[in-house]
Amino acid sequence: MTRIALLAAAAAVAMTAGAVAQEGPIKIGASLPLTGNFSIAGQKHRQGYQLCIDLINEKGGINARQVELIVSDNRSDPATAINQYERFINVDDVDAVYGTFSSRLTFPVASILAKNNMVHPVPAGGALRIYTQGHKNIFYFQPNAAEYAGASLKEVIETLVPADNRPTTAAVVAADDFFANAIEAGLLGTTVTDPADGSVVADLSPGYLEQVGIEVVFNEKWPEEGFNDWLNLANSIKQSGAELIVGLTASAEEAVQLTRALKTVRATPKLVYLSQGTQAEFAEGTGSSADGILVHSSWHIDAPFQSVLVGEPFGNPEFAVAFKEAYGEVPDEDSAIPFAVCQAIEQAMTATGTTDNAKLGEWLSARTNDDPVRTILGRFAWDERGLPVDKPHLMTQWNDGELQFVFPTDEFKTSEMSYPKGGF
Repeated sequence: MTRIALLAAAAAVAMTAGAVAQEGPIKIGASLPLTGNFSIAGQKHRQGYQLCIDLINEKGGINARQVELIVSDNRSDPATAINQYERFINVDDVDAVYGTFSSRLTFPVASILAKNNMVHPVPAGGALRIYTQGHKNIFYFQPNAAEYAGASLKEVIETLVPADNRPTTAAVVAADDFFANAIEAGLLGTTVTDPADGSVVADLSPGYLEQVGIEVVFNEKWPEEGFNDWLNLANSIKQSGAELIVGLTASAEEAVQLTRALKTVRATPKLVYLSQGTQAEFAEGTGSSADGILVHSSWHIDAPFQSVLVGEPFGNPEFAVAFKEAYGEVPDEDSAIPFAVCQAIEQAMTATGTTDNAKLGEWLSARTNDDPVRTILGRFAWDERGLPVDKPHLMTQWNDGELQFVFPTDEFKTSEMSYPKGGF
């Protein structure tokens, strides 16, 4: 065989190998807290990711390639999460990654993914400091950073509560947790600093509660792990006489414990707002005590958002049916958010025709309100930090065992907010 023939044969082999590689599955890695403090949410995130991928594969995959999800249990431990994402990239050779759950895990993971030039779609990591490190290609899939969540509570009070009967005092209690601390900072108007050098990331003064004329008369934190003195905490809240109770919990389980304790001490606030509690586990654990409790949310089953999956219309009714068929239960936001992450990455890969992370990041960064990513959480476009543009939180309220959507009232049909709460 001549030299030219040998070179031609080698080129043909190389081209064939490349074609085979392109025809292989798209591998996506996700490190999730399947055990440990965040295990309930972690399991639901896995369900949301897997359901989306299963539906994509049923429709022929992405760019004619099937998708394979590789999930590792980080045990709710930041160091383990870091190691697992490094393994996804350097050993498993994944094409892309999905984010983990919680700000506590997302903050350190963000640096690793940025260092490796990976697109980082974040399902649950709302602390503002995650997005002020200068990382490229990080995209948050909830309405806004946690520090700004209090804006929705302020707007609810200003819009839906009679001016002559608004709460004038508040008790703010919080877990010593990334997420809870972030929401508290916005409500109380403190500064957010960079943990690396102590520089001010954001000055949130005067705080959303002060803006609406509410005085904080009680403020306390509980430790991130091992806290069980709920009755004493509830008694202190009651004795403060606060008309608004703000409970910033790190999990739905903590929200259950706090609500039960407030019922036991017979607290009678006008309004209760919790940072967690949209989950079925909260309703099951609190029963009628949940009635009248406000919880901010990124998703509601009745929200008529128009989204797509593999180029076809796919809304919340379709999501709810598919989830019930796959898992035998009704979904909540802890499953809907990761599903939206998967939708966005599929749209980016389909639009660019590649799994190249640089091109995926460019495409996602170029989205606008007129040309957004379309998910079951609604439309997404992001600012230069990776935070969504013009996307307020939904406010929900439990009434008669149903999680009702009550605000904002100008976007689509809502239920009437019940007020005042009174006893538990």
